[in-house]
Amino acid sequence: MAEDWSAVAEAVNARAAELALKQRELAEKSGVSLAIVREIQQARIQRRRNPRTLEALSIALDWHPQHLTAVLTGKTPPESAENTVPTENPIIPLLNTIIREIRGLRAQLGTLTNKLDDDQRRKN
Repeated sequence: MAEDWSAVAEAVNARAAELALKQRELAEKSGVSLAIVREIQQARIQRRRNPRTLEALSIALDWHPQHLTAVLTGKTPPESAENTVPTENPIIPLLNTIIREIRGLRAQLGTLTNKLDDDQRRKN
């Protein structure tokens, strides 16, 4: 299955402009990190992403949840129907922010652990 990340970037950029959403606003509304939103909008890092990322962006852009997945795979996006779009639970973006923070802390802890291990090896 060929993935067209340029088409996804074009769709996201056009829709964000139509809705007058800035990158930061789209990130906050979707719960997707600002860095990932930038990568997707610029189509500079083209790699498989968690399906929930495209779903969250689709919903934040007032599309059917599978809209961007369809664009990515070259299919016709499903029509948006009010009953198919789940009601946004306000806790979800907050939980996503907490998860991102924990991942960042985990990465920092790993870096510190590696530095301590290196220092310990030098002493021995």
